[in-house]
Amino acid sequence: MKQFDVVALGEILIDMTYAGKSEAGQTLFEQNPGGAPANVLAAVQRLGGQTAFIGKVGKDMHGEYLRQVLAGENICTEGLLADENAFTTLAFVNLDANGDRSFSFARKPGADTCLTKEEVKYSLIQNSKIFHVGSLSLTDEPAKSATLAALEEAKNAGCIISYDPNYRGPLWKNESAAIEGMRSILSYVDVMKISDEETVLLTDCKEPRKAAEALIAGGVKAVIVTMGGKGALVGNEKGFITSEAMDVPVKDTTGAGDSFMGGFLFKLAQSGKKCEELSIEELQSFADFANRVAGFCVQKRGAIVAMPFAKDLF
Repeated sequence: MKQFDVVALGEILIDMTYAGKSEAGQTLFEQNPGGAPANVLAAVQRLGGQTAFIGKVGKDMHGEYLRQVLAGENICTEGLLADENAFTTLAFVNLDANGDRSFSFARKPGADTCLTKEEVKYSLIQNSKIFHVGSLSLTDEPAKSATLAALEEAKNAGCIISYDPNYRGPLWKNESAAIEGMRSILSYVDVMKISDEETVLLTDCKEPRKAAEALIAGGVKAVIVTMGGKGALVGNEKGFITSEAMDVPVKDTTGAGDSFMGGFLFKLAQSGKKCEELSIEELQSFADFANRVAGFCVQKRGAIVAMPFAKDLF
């Protein structure tokens, strides 16, 4: 029996989130732990799953803080390394009046891009039901090669492979490079989440249903398209369902998609089924649960720290 429900590889970083003005009128930023793959693991772990992280931080105050955060969430850190020659990545997140975000990154290079394929702890992948990645680890070498090697290992180990591109324009050379990079690993993917803003980037189709159908026709076994306040479209070869978002006051959308993905992957891991085996009723149940997780997340500031525990949901 595999030890972990979900193992994720990729970025863990500091979200420097807008926190008002000082008495002198200067902008204040709040240090929040983040990074999409780490956020997903935090959601799964708080719901009662077992998780592990593979990646790299800088050997600095932020990196040590992030290690402590993961350990505090009971996420296995055996695969987390510290780099003496690169700083932990910082993502400066500005929020508008609706809680929507814009980003600026300190990542030239960030430690997360410096993970090599030789440094990947493959035993963690071999002992996981689901292996999850994003696309930020595909933007630069050597992390790109590390990601590809890890995906190959996950495929050979029989893991369900999960992918959330999580497009961040400033981290790619240009949009064409982003499209090529984000699509480059689709042949590995079993379950995939994209936002309605990413549909064209991943499929050339703008409309969510057509984009999802295109991905499934290309070999992805289950597809989730999140649509903000409109909920999410979820489907596999058996059909599609729509799950409504919770009607709640939104404080911060940081981590919303990751909390949804964490909720969905938690249910998938608990089911013991492959994505193509899920019934329409199961897809509906998993998506409704995931939307509930996301609904609680957006009512708080931050990402990892905002993920709800199972007891909070009911």
